[in-house]
Amino acid sequence: MSLDEITDKSLRRKDGSSTCEDFVSIVQTWLSKIKLLKGVFGETNQSELAAFTSYALAFPDNFLALVDTYDVMRSGIPNFCAVALALGDLGYKAAGIRLDSGDLAYLSCEARKFFCSIENEFKVPGFGKLIITASNDLNEETLDALNKQGHEVDAFGIGTYLVTCYAQAALGVVFKLVEINNQPRIKLSEDVSKVSIPCKKRSYRLFGKEGYPLVDIMTGENEPSPKVGERILCRHPFQESKRAYVVPQRVEELLRCYWPGKSGKTRETLPPLKEMRERCINQLEQMRPDHMRKLNPTPYKVSVSAKLYDFIHFLWLNEAPVVELE
Repeated sequence: MSLDEITDKSLRRKDGSSTCEDFVSIVQTWLSKIKLLKGVFGETNQSELAAFTSYALAFPDNFLALVDTYDVMRSGIPNFCAVALALGDLGYKAAGIRLDSGDLAYLSCEARKFFCSIENEFKVPGFGKLIITASNDLNEETLDALNKQGHEVDAFGIGTYLVTCYAQAALGVVFKLVEINNQPRIKLSEDVSKVSIPCKKRSYRLFGKEGYPLVDIMTGENEPSPKVGERILCRHPFQESKRAYVVPQRVEELLRCYWPGKSGKTRETLPPLKEMRERCINQLEQMRPDHMRKLNPTPYKVSVSAKLYDFIHFLWLNEAPVVELE
């Protein structure tokens, strides 16, 4: 979460001749130089910088960073460059970056310009040619569009469309950290669908008078559970105007703890595969017909509580870099 949490800051030079005892300070020095050179961003995200630095200390020969966690050009790229230049001082060469959201053509071109300006200003041969990798559900149409727009991507990471049948598409599920040492964390992105919901949560399904599920709602772990017959405000996690009051006739808690780790929570017995399949079928049968139709189905709503909504946007503003205009 911060550079202060990096306990072992030492890194041996690539040629083995000596050891740098404080790699972090080299990174910070380079970041200050980059800020003076570019002058187009304010403070970069420090937890991202700490993550990049930790990763470089662990894998100095294979440093390739995902730069779109908060803001590509105002945080990810400057932070990456600071760490890459610090590695260069010790004889290592960073591999490059990966872009996984946003306008891949534009961002790759801007990243390349940034790298070239670093190479020219600080006389670092080859820095402008660092590898730029792109991913994010790429397919033939996306690649064709990128080629027509013009881009600076060197390598494409293609997974889902390579190994799945379009008629039976994959379920895009990704695990994201929501808390570290009891501190809530959030992943930001230019693609709002990739912004994560921070902190430990509980989730519930609220049923209406006709017996159909109306909406799922996520709450903070310590918030009171929704009650039958009690009105609750359900909010879209990101769109301020999308909200509705619901008076549930039945409430079903959805989240179960099967892998408690060191949390001290009781571990529930994982049901057999056949039972999981039957539950899935049963849940689908409970849905309103318009949610299940093949053509233009009505999206099923997943919401957050008012308290969780406020916290998401508080943390979002805290973590997003502030633009500086000149």
